[in-house]
Amino acid sequence: MLIAVNTRLLLQNKLEGIGRFTCETLRIITQKHSEHRFIFIFDRKFSPDFIFSSNITPVITYPQARHPVLWYTFFEWGVPPVLTKHNADLFLSPDGWLSLRTKTRSMAVIHDLNFFHFPEFIPWHINQYYAYFFPRFVHKAHRIATVSEFTRQDIVSRFGYDNSKIDVVYNGANELFSPVSENEKRNTQEKFANGCQYFLFTGLIHPRKNLTNLIRAFKQFKQSVNCNVKLLIVGSRKWWTDDMQKALEKSAFREEIIFTGRVDDESLHMIMASALALVYASHFEGFGIPILEAMYCDTPVITSETSSMPEVGGDAVLYVNPQSIESIKNAMLSIFQDTNLRNRLIVKARIQREKFTWKKTADKLWAGIEKCFEEGK
Repeated sequence: MLIAVNTRLLLQNKLEGIGRFTCETLRIITQKHSEHRFIFIFDRKFSPDFIFSSNITPVITYPQARHPVLWYTFFEWGVPPVLTKHNADLFLSPDGWLSLRTKTRSMAVIHDLNFFHFPEFIPWHINQYYAYFFPRFVHKAHRIATVSEFTRQDIVSRFGYDNSKIDVVYNGANELFSPVSENEKRNTQEKFANGCQYFLFTGLIHPRKNLTNLIRAFKQFKQSVNCNVKLLIVGSRKWWTDDMQKALEKSAFREEIIFTGRVDDESLHMIMASALALVYASHFEGFGIPILEAMYCDTPVITSETSSMPEVGGDAVLYVNPQSIESIKNAMLSIFQDTNLRNRLIVKARIQREKFTWKKTADKLWAGIEKCFEEGK
């Protein structure tokens, strides 16, 4: 079998959630299934680190797909000739976007439908692209994989897609994420947080991630207790908004909010494992990989009671209403003041996290690929 894969989000030192999924699952699948061949389709110069095994042939096609016109051109005019030239049996797209012009059997990985739930968080021209093309991508797919039961039901209810043709393939966490020593925690706090304990947010800084309410909740937390705890925010400010800026400017504790920007994986591991808690009060997630990474680091988690996050957290995290600043603040206070609570969450997380590994993800994705192939015979 020859499988062509959309690998445009394999960007060195810039792996976000979908890019991480693509990297980790394909690393396992290509090495484990050496009897099959893979075409990796990039839209720009790629790192050789992403060519995981000898059965991979990398191809660059154009244009670089980074806004709606170029997305359309890449998928409708760049991808089809590659599939035809290599006589691909299957086109696998880990970001859910397919080529409508190709006749090659296709499988999409759809991580979430946040753009339908929160269109106000997306620029108008991008929202129009999603509104027009995504229903077509769904119905083009011969089979779909998704990263949570929540998103599977979302796809079924919104598009009427056959539930039996959707495979739930939960995300995993990089093996790098693990607990660290007390000495390493102190060194990390010195390096990133002026030697202080800190709450952590990590991820793409986007309105959907609810940074505005987090900043306001941190202000209320600091007003409630006399402490030197910081708020560390790790991630790119690509989608920084006026609301976030206003919340920051109005906070009397803005000097205690530290922005690191994007960091490498090893630094993120140390930061995650040294945090007082991860605060991930997002409005909406298809999964929420940082929740799992924190659990693997023995770091307590505060997260939202909405969308897929309860699937990931189980009974091992502290839930909040993301719309309520007070709810987020109260959870931060509980974590800060209650050592027994922190320890209970860590113990429960050690059980919960075992449900999610990249090996399990890759095996379930491969099972879906085989079903897709068999259904085409």
